[in-house]
Amino acid sequence: METNDSYLPQDKIFTADKRQYGRLDLKGRARSMRHAPTPAEEVLWQRLRGNQLGVKFRRQHSIDQFIADFVCLPHKLIVELDGPGHREPDQAEYDQGRSQVLVALGYCILRFPNDEALYETEAVLQTIKAAL
Repeated sequence: METNDSYLPQDKIFTADKRQYGRLDLKGRARSMRHAPTPAEEVLWQRLRGNQLGVKFRRQHSIDQFIADFVCLPHKLIVELDGPGHREPDQAEYDQGRSQVLVALGYCILRFPNDEALYETEAVLQTIKAAL
């Protein structure tokens, strides 16, 4: 029998890999990240929340086995904010592999340095709007 999930509310979308969700504690990790955002995440979230750009964004949302900083699910747009640690070779390699998986799932990824989100917020928002 075919099921129709269109009746589910938009905020009930489950995008995590169900096999990894419990094992990796994605829910707990995402919750803890939402409760302790970086200053850049907090600044950007205050401008994305509440459909301020005309679309709903989620923060610290699980997709596959990863947690995205911000995601607009209907547009499959992920926004990532990167601190200095993301410039380290091992982290940069991990980020590249992570991005490949997410792109293969149909997502577009925008990456911004934390400083850009903090001090050039309007330019970051314009880039996000253009991607939508």
